[in-house]
Amino acid sequence: MALGAFGAHGLKAVLESNHTLEVWHTASLYHLLHAVALLLLPPANAVHRLSRILFSSGILIFSGSLYTLAVTGIKWLGAITPIGGVALIAGWVAIGFHRKQPATPDSK
Repeated sequence: MALGAFGAHGLKAVLESNHTLEVWHTASLYHLLHAVALLLLPPANAVHRLSRILFSSGILIFSGSLYTLAVTGIKWLGAITPIGGVALIAGWVAIGFHRKQPATPDSK
């Protein structure tokens, strides 16, 4: 939320001159949504650990490239953004394919 507010107020002139206010908004929205998802993932198993890695790298690459593009106007950074998007999607896919392991009967 802080980056969204910073972009809307602190960087408004820069983002408007670069015509990238909407780009900043998209970056901060996806950053916020996936940061909340990271907080809600339980720490216990490998699938959630993989999702955390994918979400973290996705935020860094997807939102990071968009933040940088919005401030600098360097358009080729848009070519990097989909890599982060794939990481974010892969994190959700990993969660979706996670199945709880069946309980094993106690051996006596």
